[in-house]
Amino acid sequence: MTPPPTLARLLAAGVLATGAGCLNLTVLAQSDPETAQETITAIPISTFMGAEVGQSVQGVIWRGGIEMQSPSDTFGGLSGLGFTGPDHRLVMVSDRGNFVSGQLIYDEANRPLSLVGVRVDPIQNSKGNELPRAFARDAEAMAVIIRDDAPAGIRVGFENLTRVADFQLVDAIPEGPAREVTIPDWLTETRTNASLEAVCIAPPLSPIAGSTLLLTEGVIDDDGEHSAWLLGQNDKGPLSYISSDGTNPTDCAFLPNGDLLVLERGIVLLSFSMRLKRIPAAEVNPGAHMQGEVLLQASGGDIDNMEALAVHTGPDGNTRITIVSDNNFNDWQRNLLLEFSLPE
Repeated sequence: MTPPPTLARLLAAGVLATGAGCLNLTVLAQSDPETAQETITAIPISTFMGAEVGQSVQGVIWRGGIEMQSPSDTFGGLSGLGFTGPDHRLVMVSDRGNFVSGQLIYDEANRPLSLVGVRVDPIQNSKGNELPRAFARDAEAMAVIIRDDAPAGIRVGFENLTRVADFQLVDAIPEGPAREVTIPDWLTETRTNASLEAVCIAPPLSPIAGSTLLLTEGVIDDDGEHSAWLLGQNDKGPLSYISSDGTNPTDCAFLPNGDLLVLERGIVLLSFSMRLKRIPAAEVNPGAHMQGEVLLQASGGDIDNMEALAVHTGPDGNTRITIVSDNNFNDWQRNLLLEFSLPE
């Protein structure tokens, strides 16, 4: 469904303007028990590291963001992200074993404004039942499966009970029982909360088009690098990733040209830090030692526990890089959604 015109969107979403000369936006996705919708308040974020929307921040351009708040104890723990529709429909996975789906709405200046139509649905196991215990529910990563140029499913990575599973998409929302994806035994047998942290699928222009990259957080090989694996018919086998000092990989996403983005997260001086790195497409293949260049690094109050990364086409037709934080269901952490683009 194409979003309605901006004014109608604001009225429908319940935008409130207060204060002389100051616009305070509070956007609500109203609860609906029949569709399991959640109430979400979106607080716009206008600056990042001192930059206004449209200005450069290191190697990227700041495009705006929102802080997402909800009174529901089921909303949070957002660890993976993917866009499942051309109208900015998206799905996130939670480390409590839920799918969180909704639609990202933009304002007239193409800045993120709100997340509407939000629903939280339990992830199912292969028998169609809810995941039985916390050890099995820790969904940490997801990627959108594209067939015939359209989203057809999602691929989810779990840690603790380490595994990968596919789910069908119905009207941009994941449904049905899990379909297990075969992964290497060494990864299946690594049953910690620092095992499989990132899953991404290479696009058509990539030299490894269609292959799935599995990237670990705490599985370190003999060279001191993060173990990784490529699932593919023609491109299959081990590779590794070299993280920066003080941060570890927490998600990945491919750009349309095949370059790989990796999000790293760490802690410095009792606050979170993050790095966004870019690896050329030609350097993502079996046997590679991936490292890349830093596009953005940040710490302190501009960020939180940044865990989820996705690439999609923004409302202006340009490629957007979206990063979401995991609040770990703590009151002192935030669910942030931050968007950037690359310089033209």
